[in-house]
Amino acid sequence: MARFTGKKAKETPALNMGSMSDIIFMLLFFFMVITTMRESSLYVKIIPPQGTEVSKLEKKSLVSYINVGVPLPDQQKKFGTDSRIQLNDQIAEVSDIIQFVELEKSSRPEADRPFITTAIKADKDTKMGLISDIKQELRAAGAFKIFYNARKAERK
Repeated sequence: MARFTGKKAKETPALNMGSMSDIIFMLLFFFMVITTMRESSLYVKIIPPQGTEVSKLEKKSLVSYINVGVPLPDQQKKFGTDSRIQLNDQIAEVSDIIQFVELEKSSRPEADRPFITTAIKADKDTKMGLISDIKQELRAAGAFKIFYNARKAERK
């Protein structure tokens, strides 16, 4: 006859760590693919005005941004407290806009150049005279598609 012994505590098998590194690298690769990097650092404060007609852009990759606003507090010693224009990562003058538009056009493929849109991200307290000057320079540069950044009006 067979001998019956008492119940022995079953040991749980050790975790297979061989595939753990594969999982970690898949997660790392996933987050690297879906994350977008900020193209430029903001040196001006922008609180967009409210808009009545708000629509979204279809192809954000074809948009060149012009930021307009008061310099951030840590930049005010260098640039003053008046509204300034930021093109990519540097504060610029109105006269620099034509060169900026030409650089943006030349950095895009030939097929995409007619579809480039210029977005003006202006602070709500920016004077309209500065915005008009920017529009005149954009017209002179041949950039006729202009998009104004705004936030949706709050519903009551």
